[in-house]
Amino acid sequence: MLSYIARRLALMVPTLFGILLVSFVIVQFAPGGPVERVISQLQNPNSGAADRVGGGQAGDAGAQAEASAYRGAQGLDPAFIKELEKQFGFDKPAHERFLKMLGDYARFDFGRSYFRDAPVLQLIKEKLPVSITLGLWMTLLSYAISIPLGIRKAVKEGSRFDTWTSAIVIVGYAIPSFLFAILLIVLFAGGSFWQIFPLRGLTSDNWAELSLLGKAKDYLWHIALPVLAMALGAFATSTLLTKNSFLDEIRKQYVLTARMKGLSERGVLYGHVFRNAMLIVIAGFPGAFVHALFGGSLLIETIFSLDGLGLLSFEAIVNRDYPVVFANLFIFSLIGLVVHLITDLTYSWVDPRIDFESREA
Repeated sequence: MLSYIARRLALMVPTLFGILLVSFVIVQFAPGGPVERVISQLQNPNSGAADRVGGGQAGDAGAQAEASAYRGAQGLDPAFIKELEKQFGFDKPAHERFLKMLGDYARFDFGRSYFRDAPVLQLIKEKLPVSITLGLWMTLLSYAISIPLGIRKAVKEGSRFDTWTSAIVIVGYAIPSFLFAILLIVLFAGGSFWQIFPLRGLTSDNWAELSLLGKAKDYLWHIALPVLAMALGAFATSTLLTKNSFLDEIRKQYVLTARMKGLSERGVLYGHVFRNAMLIVIAGFPGAFVHALFGGSLLIETIFSLDGLGLLSFEAIVNRDYPVVFANLFIFSLIGLVVHLITDLTYSWVDPRIDFESREA
């Protein structure tokens, strides 16, 4: 098993390289960029963002009206454009910039944000607790509910319980999480009915003054609505996945044999079926967690004013803040690869018959 883990860790290097290479090439051909963004903001001084980049050096350059490769740069001093390119690193060829990025990322040096005037790693550290909170609690909640419910639905297939729970699951799956989040706000966060839960943040303003138990209650009070909104779609998916997986196993010959030997229904279900049926459910964990950590939390973070990685990545893409974009891509890819490795190890723990090392040999 140690050699298998070592091989998987070694394969992460070319995988990450390929992901960064493809993304870097796409960015080179994408319209717009940080230089264009600064030029655009210089034409609109009210935005104030141009003062943070380039130091307001446009000055009296409007009379020069030099041609430029950048759209909207006419009238700006070419020397100022050159300085912008140097500041953003675009004065070097693309291959040199890519090789430098690889060297920096190997040391987990992600540089500084173009427009936030802060190290990228610091920004990620500030936002990471929010995204981990949402992703982890959402995944745990959906699995804690969907696995027992899916097993019960498989055992009671065709019954009234299976019918009405299926209706609830399908309706839950059909409702987008952000719509459910808005509904929760309207009902329980002072929208039109009750003011039970807070509308923004992970903690209250007096969190530092609370006792340990008070901090735990305050934290759970704040995450209740966003986690519930995110868990709705994942709960429906994992419930049906669990049910179908158990149905497939229950109909197999070894289950009939176990019943003929006199084992109780509970003994058959949890002694034989559970181990095999849970494999496919476990396989869905990495995708569910990574999706919740990034893509699934974007709208929820926006609605509940939670400043996490999803919102940070979206704003970085819109603003062409490439250090933040590539750092998030690298970190999420690395997290996904590590979680997939953990999933394979969990496979072996759930079912010792699975031996990835001998299979690869």
